[in-house]
Amino acid sequence: MDYFDFAAPLPNEFPIGSVKRTASLEMLIPDADVRVRTPVGMPSPDGHISVSVSTAFQPNTKIDGLLPDLVLVSSDNVFFHVNYHVLRGASENFFGALLHADLPYVDDGHPSVTSLPESADVVNIVVHTIYSMSCTQFSPTFETIDAAVDALLKYGMPIKTYIVSGSPLFNLILAQAPYRPIDTYALVAAHDLYDLAVTISSHLLAYPLPSLTDKLSARMGPIYLKRLFFLHYGRMEALKNLVLRPPGSHSPTQICNSTQQTKLTRVWALACAQMVWDARPNLSTSAMQAALSPLEQQLSCDLCKHALFERIEELVREWSAIKRTI
Repeated sequence: MDYFDFAAPLPNEFPIGSVKRTASLEMLIPDADVRVRTPVGMPSPDGHISVSVSTAFQPNTKIDGLLPDLVLVSSDNVFFHVNYHVLRGASENFFGALLHADLPYVDDGHPSVTSLPESADVVNIVVHTIYSMSCTQFSPTFETIDAAVDALLKYGMPIKTYIVSGSPLFNLILAQAPYRPIDTYALVAAHDLYDLAVTISSHLLAYPLPSLTDKLSARMGPIYLKRLFFLHYGRMEALKNLVLRPPGSHSPTQICNSTQQTKLTRVWALACAQMVWDARPNLSTSAMQAALSPLEQQLSCDLCKHALFERIEELVREWSAIKRTI
């Protein structure tokens, strides 16, 4: 994530390297802002300290016309200026029991500061999710997203409310599916996020189930593990059933009688057996056509060739209609 460095006065009770929950901090924003990725510095002789502040949640950023009245500080000392009432309204456990029931201001009238054990990248996703804001521009890693989902639960956020189709976090998790399909599936399965699991499962058709680890199996649980196995099994059984029917026959002609037409049935059965043996649940229609179309070269009858191509086209349509998700 991105953040700025600001020079801010250091209160007497504010210890270096940590943040007191009841401490207050008055931010002094310079005219020239520079985007950096450095940790908090040591206090200067004039009593100021350089602190890193989230670019999205700055002290002068108004949400619903209100300035921030609460500061969250990540474990790596990045400051997030947020609204107390928003966090209180979103959380079912007073944000992990870190928020007081009274007003968020301390005696000097400055926002209170609450330190969190999570890194800035994780807190960034948590806060963006609470405010229904997208954070895809920060390109967080899968591990960061995974930790953010755990943090949302820890701080009392009903994740099934925040992870729904079209929501920022839904889209953020879904974006990981092409790169980390089995890990992403296990993540959403662990939290029973069915809609996400359905969409992600289409990326697992090529996944070799025998390589599934005990850890991933335990995390996704028996229900979603069974659904994944049945997805693979169901598609393979459907493929076997679809190829059983050979191309249709035609009326006997002078150059191709009923006996000669059995050749088409034989070469079809042989080619389909080889294709099914090598196939995975993600078998593409182009691969199917590539495996069966060359059979034309073994046929001399134009009517048999026509029947072959008709059957291939029909098989492609039937295979395309087979369910690709759990």
